[in-house]
Amino acid sequence: MSALEKSMHLGRLPSRPPLPGSGGSQSGAKMRMGPGRKRDFSPVPWSQYFESMEDVEVENETGKDTFRVYKSGSEGPVLLLLHGGGHSALSWAVFTAAIISRVQCRIVALDLRGHGETKVRNSEDLSAETMAKDVGNVVEAMYGDLPPPIMLVGHSMGGAIAVHTASSNLVPSLLGLCMIDVVEGTAMDALNSMQNFLRGRPKTFKSLENAIEWSVKSGQIRNLESARVSMVGQVKQCEGITSPEGSKSIVEGIIEEEEEDEEGSESVNKRKKEDDMETKKDHPYTWRIELAKTEKYWDGWFRGLSNLFLSCPIPKLLLLAGVDRLDKDLTIGQMQGKFQMQVLPQCGHAVHEDAPDKVAEAVATFLIRHRFAEPIGGFQ
Repeated sequence: MSALEKSMHLGRLPSRPPLPGSGGSQSGAKMRMGPGRKRDFSPVPWSQYFESMEDVEVENETGKDTFRVYKSGSEGPVLLLLHGGGHSALSWAVFTAAIISRVQCRIVALDLRGHGETKVRNSEDLSAETMAKDVGNVVEAMYGDLPPPIMLVGHSMGGAIAVHTASSNLVPSLLGLCMIDVVEGTAMDALNSMQNFLRGRPKTFKSLENAIEWSVKSGQIRNLESARVSMVGQVKQCEGITSPEGSKSIVEGIIEEEEEDEEGSESVNKRKKEDDMETKKDHPYTWRIELAKTEKYWDGWFRGLSNLFLSCPIPKLLLLAGVDRLDKDLTIGQMQGKFQMQVLPQCGHAVHEDAPDKVAEAVATFLIRHRFAEPIGGFQ
């Protein structure tokens, strides 16, 4: 596996580019369009997939933090969904609609600190310990001393945080644990090349539509339906800039990497400041979180993850985009039957966005097999 393929495990891009004309979606918008028809890259509101939204207040020593959650369902166990690095709770939107139609369950999709619409006093502390405590605190704030049965489901970074939360016993009513496309071995191997990988992304976009288009054409999200709702949680308006009317500018080449200027530092810096001002006017949207600045936490998310996962004394599910992602510890654990594993081929790293129906089917089957939830509409 190449370094580029391994670098998928921080939650940015898929392991290989999408096949021409394929969207990887089983629910909703198809990527293949007829001659002369244009794909719709306009954003879609969260309310088309979730039933409600809530800002959960958590008190701590320094004051109050507010965590955004999106919810659906009224009966059954709670599936607490944790997104990957740079993503948001909205990445679970299409999956939520799919799982709710298969089993009786409640969905709580959480914006982790530093991401989405969550507002915390120290948004730069993205250590595994702090984020795991956040999850426990949100559960306590929502449900008090008697939380309902809860299954943690996490993608990439969120999968690592789910494991840290479970292994620290921060959710007392924990039923089960699901990790989606995160494996310690390949994630650790990828860290050295991650900064170069992040520099290859556009820094700004002229509009939400432009950001959605980039996410699909670059292969970050292969499912247009999911991209239209989830990219809204990944980008924000640049500070102090309002979106210009009818801007003609576009992100150059959509997927091209920026070229570094090697001229004299003074003229470069002066021109850079001028360019930054012009960029903000023409490209008023940027990433909500600067992932490059979170590098000091990457090792802590993933080191020792496989053994932590295996040591959790609850039913466990591992969903992968490719069997080659298994490391030695997980391979042995899988052979010993310590967890259930399913490989979902033809998906990128954002498995739950690319193939929401397949992931929903796998999670629903897991819930029913362990008698954690009741099927709906004849689902077996």
